[in-house]
Amino acid sequence: MNYQTTVSLKEDENVKTKKKKTTYNQKPTPAFIGASWTALFIGMISYCVGLWNASMELNEKGYYFTILLFGLFSVISVQKAVRDKLENIQVTDMYYGISWVTTIVSIVLLVIGLWNADLELSEKGFYGMAFTLSLFAAIAVQKNTRDVAYIDSKREAKKD
Repeated sequence: MNYQTTVSLKEDENVKTKKKKTTYNQKPTPAFIGASWTALFIGMISYCVGLWNASMELNEKGYYFTILLFGLFSVISVQKAVRDKLENIQVTDMYYGISWVTTIVSIVLLVIGLWNADLELSEKGFYGMAFTLSLFAAIAVQKNTRDVAYIDSKREAKKD
């Protein structure tokens, strides 16, 4: 007869279970890839058209345009760093931290700029929403690009 206690049985189960390696084989659909690119272009183009038609000084337009570019680069860096860590690719803590800090700084700079801008509330909301759409879409596009590249490389490795 086996007189093991319940506690010791659970300890044996914990020893036997190993961490399974997660495989990612869900390639994004063409519809989602297209929707991501469309959202990115809609966000960026509407933000830029809004700046073009705005009745603000050229230096203000440059400020808001630079924030858009800064924010897009920052969120792409965050997504890359997060994905690299997920795939066990070495990412320094400094780069990871800087990516997050620059993303937050770009959002804060936009908020401060819009808060102090001499614009209608609807215009401020428009810039905020176009900026948010652009950042979200940039993350989705980067994720889709990495997913497709990862899955294609795994398929190529299986063929060899």
